[in-house]
Amino acid sequence: MQFKHFLQFNDFCREEYEYLFERARWIKREFKQYRQYWPLADRTLAMIFDKNSTRTRLSFEAGMHQLGGAAIYLSTRDTQLGRGEPVEDSARVISRMVDIIMIRTYEHDIIKRFAENSRVPVINGLTDEYHPCQILSDIFTYTEHRGSIEGKIVAWIGDSNNMCNTWLQAAEIFNFTVHVSTPPGYDIDPKQIGLNDTTHFEKFANPRKAVMGADLVTTDVWTSMGYEAEMEQRRNDFAEFCVNTEMMSLAKKDALFMHCLPAHRGEEVAAEVLDGPQSVVWDEAENRLHTQKALMEYLLLGRLQAEK
Repeated sequence: MQFKHFLQFNDFCREEYEYLFERARWIKREFKQYRQYWPLADRTLAMIFDKNSTRTRLSFEAGMHQLGGAAIYLSTRDTQLGRGEPVEDSARVISRMVDIIMIRTYEHDIIKRFAENSRVPVINGLTDEYHPCQILSDIFTYTEHRGSIEGKIVAWIGDSNNMCNTWLQAAEIFNFTVHVSTPPGYDIDPKQIGLNDTTHFEKFANPRKAVMGADLVTTDVWTSMGYEAEMEQRRNDFAEFCVNTEMMSLAKKDALFMHCLPAHRGEEVAAEVLDGPQSVVWDEAENRLHTQKALMEYLLLGRLQAEK
């Protein structure tokens, strides 16, 4: 049987994303109206966590239950994966017992090796290099508030991490521009990200210049999981990269602010921005639930006839 994985954002084309957004809108509406929708009855999701999580675990676990299926939580601390069992062997066993698998781990190579040996679809819940489920939710959230993201400017302020990498992949698919501003020594690597060209991003040394005229301003924590030893150094290096009200005022008047959470108020974002009227971070977080339900439905059932 042919099936797809969702390991990085450029695994899907724009047409597929437009379909997913259509499904997510319908699924969200049904959820808000308390109407039962169980297309994945008797299907099982295995969730493998190598990194701690709040939003990823809750959105996938609740989402699978809301679609009529079951979700099983597996931590590498409690399984043979944490005791040296080869990733390939674990993939061969786990994929014989469930219908779909989500993995949240460190090196992207781990999830690639797992997917290569899996008999069922594998979803990237987060790796050090990419966070496709979050950007799926972010773009869906933008379309809810402002319509199409095509031709818009997204300002990325901060670390060139998995979120930044995935925004850059998304820009090529949806035809928008990313203004990237990172401190010296934290620059993006287009080859590592897998970009086709350099036409959908522009680099800025000054974060304020990156934000000028932006339709969306977004950032993330300065120290991602796995880089805790660099925390003090990063606080010094990123000191001028806090998204505050003065910086947001340089963007368009109707610009939105996003953050994948958890956020550190007073570090990468000021409290008055995170909790302010331009912030859509809570919608963004909730939409992980609805977009991932659409994603799991698509990976397991393929394209469905449009619902009215």
